[in-house]
Amino acid sequence: MGEILIGIVSGIVSGAGMGGGTILIFLLSFVMGVEQHIAQATNLIFFIPTSIVAIIVNLKNKNIDLKLATIISICGILGAIIGANIAINIDVGLLKKFFGIFLAIVAINEIYSIIKLYKTDSKKK
Repeated sequence: MGEILIGIVSGIVSGAGMGGGTILIFLLSFVMGVEQHIAQATNLIFFIPTSIVAIIVNLKNKNIDLKLATIISICGILGAIIGANIAINIDVGLLKKFFGIFLAIVAINEIYSIIKLYKTDSKKK
């Protein structure tokens, strides 16, 4: 049952373009106790069908800059090769720490964005 809920929550966040994989890895590793390497690799499989659906919806709504997406995708493939080789050769404990640091940076950025937006909205009133 936990897997179903995790899949739905991660799919919603992923479909909205907000990093469903980050949520998925967090829930698999910290809530369900799945080993970090397996959680991250499972995320890669999860990403394929969820991103295809999101791509189709966004293409229909003309929300994708195909030239930009192509350039980013090609560079992303190169980065994925490098990242996958790094991840499989890193100790699980260190990988968890890197993931935690990544989550902290994302959280700090989001908090900063909310504060900035709040200040901007306050000045408009």
